[in-house]
Amino acid sequence: MAVNLRRIRHVKKMTQEELADGAGLSVRYVGAIERADVSASVTVLGRIAEALGVEATDLIKRTAVHPHRSR
Repeated sequence: MAVNLRRIRHVKKMTQEELADGAGLSVRYVGAIERADVSASVTVLGRIAEALGVEATDLIKRTAVHPHRSR
């Protein structure tokens, strides 16, 4: 979730402060979620998704890992 959250927030050009305000969370908590220092509850996940304007599933989808290719 941390990777998706940071990626989507950057795509939306939102600061952690803007996201925190929109989700009713503290900036420290949003930062901790992005660093994967803490896990977000389902309720918090929904609030973050709503603030970002995305579906909650977008935050928890596995992202494809592209292996490094030999040259």
